[in-house]
Amino acid sequence: MPYLSAFGDEVATDFKDQVAFLVKENIKFIEIRFVNGKNIMDLSPSEIAETKQILADHGIGVSAIGSPIGKSIIDEPLEAEIEKMKHAIHLAESFATERIRVFSYYAPEGKNIDDYGDAVIERLGKLAELVENTALSMAHENETHIFGHSAENCAKLAQALPADSFHMAYDPANFIWGDLIEKPMQQSWPLVEPYVKHVHIKDWSLGAESGSMPGEGHGQFKELFVRLGELNYTGFLTMEPHLSEAGQFGGATDPVLYSKAIQAVRDLAAETQLELF
Repeated sequence: MPYLSAFGDEVATDFKDQVAFLVKENIKFIEIRFVNGKNIMDLSPSEIAETKQILADHGIGVSAIGSPIGKSIIDEPLEAEIEKMKHAIHLAESFATERIRVFSYYAPEGKNIDDYGDAVIERLGKLAELVENTALSMAHENETHIFGHSAENCAKLAQALPADSFHMAYDPANFIWGDLIEKPMQQSWPLVEPYVKHVHIKDWSLGAESGSMPGEGHGQFKELFVRLGELNYTGFLTMEPHLSEAGQFGGATDPVLYSKAIQAVRDLAAETQLELF
């Protein structure tokens, strides 16, 4: 049974408002990224404690730490990334989640990131070493302009890195928007299926500048839900609809549209007999 989660920062900046929205929508988990406009990685100890208390007071768990690790240039100092990962591990343990979202780096200006596969694998391998003796793992999100912009490159990463420490966070919209994939269930999913343990619910239509209502774009969510049911998928489905605005480090969705998107996902799940927690 998959667990429904959501990026609360898409609907509100104030963290209390984010949590209130999730409670109203009966969503029990949050993918925590921005808290009161501040990235989770930048919170002070007192802000972390306050955030944890708000979640505890409302019975909300954390599906993943929405870190921006890997959204940087591949040749920047490795030491800074290692310190970020150490901090992300501390956050994941503090918020009682097993997943830290990561990315796979941008190329230096004027270069092609596809030429940096070995360097990306080496760098992510160093980060994987930090989590291999914990209960945690890195959830790599496919993203435009990073090495993992394509399903082929995502598969290369997953095959090269330890499975206990590294898996895929599948985001069909990013394949559609960045790589102009029209049928991700035929063109992208088969390559990454063995490595997917996390899914982002963000639909998209080719040529659009913001997201589509789940099930109405090219994301093929009905087909995806059928396949997840066949696989007995038990990971998270995290709402990230980007219906009002999309950007490099996040997006925005009007509360009314967000509610409609959540209902659309529940309707698709019911139609495909995918029971959600």
